[in-house]
Amino acid sequence: MNIKGQAALVTGGASGLGEATARELARLGAKVAVLDVNAAQAEKVAAEIGGVACQCDITSTDSVQAALAKAAAAHGPARILMNIAGIGSARRIVGKDGSPAPLEDFARVVNVNLIGSYNISRLFAAECVKLAPQDDGERGVMMFTASVAAFDGQVGQQAYSASKGGLVGMTLPMARDLAQHGIRVCTVAPGLFATPLMKELPQEVQASLAASIPFPKRLGKPEEFAQLACHIVTNGHLNGEVIRLDGALRMAPR
Repeated sequence: MNIKGQAALVTGGASGLGEATARELARLGAKVAVLDVNAAQAEKVAAEIGGVACQCDITSTDSVQAALAKAAAAHGPARILMNIAGIGSARRIVGKDGSPAPLEDFARVVNVNLIGSYNISRLFAAECVKLAPQDDGERGVMMFTASVAAFDGQVGQQAYSASKGGLVGMTLPMARDLAQHGIRVCTVAPGLFATPLMKELPQEVQASLAASIPFPKRLGKPEEFAQLACHIVTNGHLNGEVIRLDGALRMAPR
């Protein structure tokens, strides 16, 4: 799919990997809707890239429907969905005091990362199937953002790994499900990236993490994630695939 002129939705588009992807899509000529729970930051990014900001909680059907309607009113119906919104968690299943991890924490992470991503995807797909197919029969493209933690999660990452593993497991059946409608589905599983959250860590911790990457021995750049996300849109034969973007990193247990 040619990105230029297409309407695109980016969840988590106000910061980190989502912001980088929103900016790259805009640079390539897309009409970008920045969806995020942080309305002020979404407005800032949208203003800088000539897009539209939509405050959105992906776990709420009403919130997603309102965001999709606002984006469509501004740019027309979207053919591109970048699912990048997500949260993290690190809790041992049994704490140092012997108490079990709170179930609420596990449920919260899965609800945002997995169920929230599915929620907006089903609503996007329902609108996308109504569009006329392009010359190659394609109607749309969606991307999920998993993590290397889906494959080699570390100590305390049960909730995060489960949520990201769910996205990995959902990729192929969703691609097969939507194939009849000409909608492609892929997932990117990033490793260690220089996001705002990562930059909050002490410099020596960042350096240690970067040193664990075989090559290149540095943290990934958000723009590298964005480039891959956009390549998935333009490469029409990429479908049902999960792509690790990690410099050959395999995470240690801790």
